[in-house]
Amino acid sequence: MSSNINLIDSFQEFKEFKNIDRPTVISVLEEVFRSMIRRRFGTDENCDVIVNPDNGDLEIWRTRVVVEDEFSEDDDLEIELTEAKKFDADLEVGDDYIEQITLESFGRRAILAARQTLVSKVLELEKDEVFKKYKDREGELVIGEVYQIWKKELLVLDDDGNELILPKTEQIPADYFKKGDSIRAVVYKVDMMNNNPKILISRTAPEFLQRLFELEVPEIFDGLITIKKIVREPGERAKVAVESYDDRIDPVGACVGMKGSRIHGIVRELRNENIDVINFTTNHSLYITRALSPARISSIKIDEENKTAAVYLKSDQVSLAIGRGGHNIKLAGKLTGYEIDVYRENDEFDEDVDIEEFSDEIESWVIDALKRVGLDSARSVLALTEEELSRRTDLEEDTVKDILRILQAEFE
Repeated sequence: MSSNINLIDSFQEFKEFKNIDRPTVISVLEEVFRSMIRRRFGTDENCDVIVNPDNGDLEIWRTRVVVEDEFSEDDDLEIELTEAKKFDADLEVGDDYIEQITLESFGRRAILAARQTLVSKVLELEKDEVFKKYKDREGELVIGEVYQIWKKELLVLDDDGNELILPKTEQIPADYFKKGDSIRAVVYKVDMMNNNPKILISRTAPEFLQRLFELEVPEIFDGLITIKKIVREPGERAKVAVESYDDRIDPVGACVGMKGSRIHGIVRELRNENIDVINFTTNHSLYITRALSPARISSIKIDEENKTAAVYLKSDQVSLAIGRGGHNIKLAGKLTGYEIDVYRENDEFDEDVDIEEFSDEIESWVIDALKRVGLDSARSVLALTEEELSRRTDLEEDTVKDILRILQAEFE
C-alpha cells in the first residue's frame, strides 16, 4: 500500500509545477500508467486510465468481452462466462466485463519504476518548457535576483526560480551587484546545453536600452514614436534615433521628458551612460549633423559611393565631435552607417583653443597646473619648450611630453 501512496504523492507533487500545463501533465501521467499496463497485460487498448492531477486520483478500468467457456483466444481481451459470473451473475456471452485495476496489484517494483519514469519525464518537460518560454522571450526585459556571484558571471534567479546567467561581458563596466540585489536585463541568448536550458541575459545589448525607453516613454510603447536605431558604448555613451509619424508629437522631447524626467531613470539604470536622443531623417547630411551632437558642424561633404563623410568644424567644436575616448564620433558612424572624418575649417588654423577644451584627453589636475601659471590656451603652451614648461609648472617630463603631443595634434 505504501508504494501506491508513493506514486500518488509523486504526481500530487507534479501538479505544483508552474511551467507545465494541465493537459500535458495528464498525458504524461497517462502514458506512464499505460506502459505499466502494457508490461503486465501485453496490451492497453482495452484499458481506460482516468487521472485527476488536482487531487491525485487515479483510476484504471479494464474491459474484456465475455465468451463461451474454453473459447477465449486472448485472456487479456476476453473472459470466459463461468469466470465472469463469479464477479457478476447477470453477465451473458457478448457482454463487456469491466473491472477496476488497483495500483497495488502491479507490485512494488513496477510502482517504483513508474515513479522514477514519472520524475524524469516531468523534469525533462520542465526544462523544455523553460527553454521554450525563454526562447520566445529573447530581447525582452527580465527582472531577477542575484543569487550567486562568480568571477566571470552572475547567477540570477527569476520569480519562478529559473536560473539566468549574466556574463561579465554583458555587464556595464560600472555595474556592481551583491547577493540579493534586484537586477534588470534583457534575455540575450537561449540554448540547450546537455539537456539543460542555458539562459544568458545582457545589460549591454541595445535591446536593453530600447526596453527601458518603452517602459519610460508611453508614446514608444504605444507605437506613436518608433526607435529607428540604437548604438551604445555601454556605460559611456549611447545614441538613439527616433521618429514620430504624428506631426504633433516631438519625439525627442517626448523621450527626454520635462526637465529630463523620463531619461533620468534610464541614465541611472545604465550607470550614468550619456544618452543622445536625435530625430531620425533620410537626409544623410542632416542625419550625420544630428548624430555628431553636441558638436556644431560648419559644413559637410558626403561621398555616397564609399559611404564616407568629411565634416568641417570650428576649432572649439572638434573635441566635442570626437568625444571622450573617441566615443562620440565612433557612435555617430555606427548610427549613420558612414565613416566620418573630422576636419578643422581652413580659416581657423590661426585661431587659438582654450585649454579647457582638452579636458577629455588631459586630466583636470594637469589643466589646473597649467592655468595656475597663466597658460590657459593651446598656443600659449606650445610657445614654450619642454624644459620651460617643466620648470614653470613642476610637472613631470612624461606628462609635459603628453601635453605637447596632444596640443600639437590639434593643430596638425
